[in-house]
Amino acid sequence: MSNIYESAATTLGLFNSPCLTKVELRVACKGISDRDALSKPDPCVVLKMQSHGQWFEVDRTEVIRSSISPVFSKVFTVDYYFEEVQRLRFELHDISSNHNGLKEADFLGSMECTLGQIVSQRKLSKALLKQGNTTGKSSITVTAEELSGNDDYVELAFSAKKLDDKDFFSKSDPFLEIFRVNDDGTASLVHRTETIMNNLSPVWKSFKVSLNTLCSGDHERELKCTVWDWDSNGKHDFIGEFQTTFKEMKAAMDGKQEKLQTDLGQKIQWECINPKYQVKKKNYRNSGMVILTLCKIIKMHSFLDYIMGGCQIQFTVAIDFTASNGDPRNSCSLHYIHPYQPNEYLKALIAVGEICQDYDSDKMFPAFGFGAQIPPDFKVSHDFAVNFDEDNPECAGIQGVVEAYQNCLPKIQLYGPTNIAPIIQKVANSASEEMHTKEAMEYFILLILTDGVITDMADTREAIVHASHLPMSVIIVGIGSADFSDMQMLDGDDGILRSPKGEPVLRDIVQFVPFRNFKHASPAALAKSVLAEVPNQVVDYYNGKGIKPKCMTDFESSRAFSP
Repeated sequence: MSNIYESAATTLGLFNSPCLTKVELRVACKGISDRDALSKPDPCVVLKMQSHGQWFEVDRTEVIRSSISPVFSKVFTVDYYFEEVQRLRFELHDISSNHNGLKEADFLGSMECTLGQIVSQRKLSKALLKQGNTTGKSSITVTAEELSGNDDYVELAFSAKKLDDKDFFSKSDPFLEIFRVNDDGTASLVHRTETIMNNLSPVWKSFKVSLNTLCSGDHERELKCTVWDWDSNGKHDFIGEFQTTFKEMKAAMDGKQEKLQTDLGQKIQWECINPKYQVKKKNYRNSGMVILTLCKIIKMHSFLDYIMGGCQIQFTVAIDFTASNGDPRNSCSLHYIHPYQPNEYLKALIAVGEICQDYDSDKMFPAFGFGAQIPPDFKVSHDFAVNFDEDNPECAGIQGVVEAYQNCLPKIQLYGPTNIAPIIQKVANSASEEMHTKEAMEYFILLILTDGVITDMADTREAIVHASHLPMSVIIVGIGSADFSDMQMLDGDDGILRSPKGEPVLRDIVQFVPFRNFKHASPAALAKSVLAEVPNQVVDYYNGKGIKPKCMTDFESSRAFSP
């Protein structure tokens, strides 16, 4: 088994791999053909990255309704490795208004390239290929920009009053777009607010954006803001525009300083101007006022900030002991213990566990089983301790988990069904206790190894939605050759995961991978695939809660302005 430990050890540099820089990708499309004569498409672009011959979804844009030439506000952030060929695939889908899933969406075309191609050209435009690799009239443009060292974000919120009424039978349906004016005079879309229906004094939701995206880190860079009246046919009516800078917004935030108030006055609102009306109408003043209601700088901390601040990764493993695995005494069983060659359960456990144990100081890992009849009364359990010590299910190191697993097999009766909600809830209870400390001390990772599609899907969805509010992530590795297509819905790759009651996950915390995709690859490849999202999930959780790393000082705390 030492060869597996050795190859797994090569992945220990995963979280501090030599990423040269981070790159932001912006996407726009042109000339999308109509789905039918009666309606325009509702486009969405899905970004995929190739790993070991497989395409994995990285992220997706928002859906823009009724648009044949969409400019997406979503910005993709990807790690750029100079020494790797990073193959990207941009897929354009027409998402109907009834749902956001891809299963029933119309595929409109795709474009494949490498990240190096985009970075070297800075702007890459190519035709979208349809099924059968035929070209149509539609094209996609991807623009790359290096992310500066400034990882700070700003939270902004705007409202408006007395906007022009553009609709005959109702009031305007306004939305606001913010553009960054680049050095070459072009403009990049930074954010598009939601549409507020039938309201001339809208209050738009707050949003967060990196300072790099907002102004390239240049506080004096011009920002162009445009207010539109939304129309369902995609031909939105122009209401007005204004210009500002982040420096001006920040001055409003720091408005308590008398000098700034004297120099800038109360510049927390802008006149919304329609230049055509300004020329044509003698008594024209403006088309309404736009007001800055929130401007808050948010210090964004990295994964290493939290780890170096003392945050521990609490790793728990759950193993499927249902009868579908086969009798462990039979060499065809997925649980068969070969004297020289570890089975798939052990390979997956070691590959992922070896990474996580470096971030856990006591190296003690709880290990649970589900789907078996256990001694002494041989009732079915879905969350029993593999070491049979319910008061202390922890095992000493990954080697301890391996030994407990091997010792457990002869003592239990494989049974069923495949229920994983109980084990998610068990770990969630521990994560819930940690959440109440409001400190970045423990983040929980649950590794579930299972050979089949789960039977308690509704309860599992409910448990995952609940867990998405907690400091935890769930990794599911499918063992064996079963059809795992229904499991894909759990990791949010087919739209947003929702509970049976319709509540969406707060954040994507589930990663599902079939082990067979990595059967002929090294354990390092499996570990990298399933753990790659964990640093972002840790950062998203704590930054979203406003929880700083333990060792950070108070001078970095945020300041807020609200008139």
